[in-house]
Amino acid sequence: MEFSQLEAFLEAANRGSFRRAADALYLSQPSVSARVQTLENEVGVALFHRTARGVRLTDMGRTFLPFAQRSMETLRRGREVLESVRQTSAGILNMATARVIGTYILPETLQKFQQLYPEANLHIKVGGSADVLQMVVDEEVQLGLARFMQHPDVDALHLYDEEAVLVVHPDHPFAKAGVAAMYEVAQEPLIVYDPGDPGSSYFQFINRVCRDAGVTPKIEMNLDSVEAAKNMVRLGLGISFLPRSGVRRELEFGSLAMVALAEAPPVLLPTYLLLRRGQKHGPTVIAFLKLLQETYKVQIPVVAGNGQDAR
Repeated sequence: MEFSQLEAFLEAANRGSFRRAADALYLSQPSVSARVQTLENEVGVALFHRTARGVRLTDMGRTFLPFAQRSMETLRRGREVLESVRQTSAGILNMATARVIGTYILPETLQKFQQLYPEANLHIKVGGSADVLQMVVDEEVQLGLARFMQHPDVDALHLYDEEAVLVVHPDHPFAKAGVAAMYEVAQEPLIVYDPGDPGSSYFQFINRVCRDAGVTPKIEMNLDSVEAAKNMVRLGLGISFLPRSGVRRELEFGSLAMVALAEAPPVLLPTYLLLRRGQKHGPTVIAFLKLLQETYKVQIPVVAGNGQDAR
């Protein structure tokens, strides 16, 4: 039973004629007749008496009429609700971000976006990279920003690489030398963050660097945030590998010192845009994706294939 069949039935019942029903629906008379006939075949009874002067409801047709009317009214209200929700949600950017990205990288991007689209409503959720991935999979958010995560239902698009740097107290011997070997780093109390995500890029980095150097790190503190780790290093309680974006101000003001690793390449933590495959995106989300594309000089297929002006 289809909407078009109920629509044809109600118009014919109201107007007493397939021809007048066809005129009201901007259809041909045979189309209306065919839709009513299909409906009658589905319900298994005749709904109209056909005469040379028009049509009139059978007893079965009169019994069916109020149910068809209520069905059409329910569908009409459903359409109105969908349109209302569509208009309300069109201006919402609902996203999730990993903690470090959300604290040190994302705010500047969001500020620029808000300046470009002041009417947009920003809804931001923060969690570990695995949490962000799950929110994207469950469609709780429209997009996610996280370290590399794999899932068959999610496209992970590389945006940029975050450098992780070794930081120490300004009076630490490493700071005076400006460089340290990994075997020396292994002798110092190491402070790490993000203990709740042992599979994260950060922990993979720590393990890889130490493994390549043939050393075992002496982890003294396992903290829940970059801020907590920075505070401990500023107090001289240990050294830490931290994202450069998270220690930018401390390096500028001299409250922390960055130390190069001898004979070691830069260590990069990749950052990815996570999008649910097959998900439809409104103009506000497309506008934000376009900003990411312009900011990081990457190609985002959803933006390239959209072609609409989000403003």
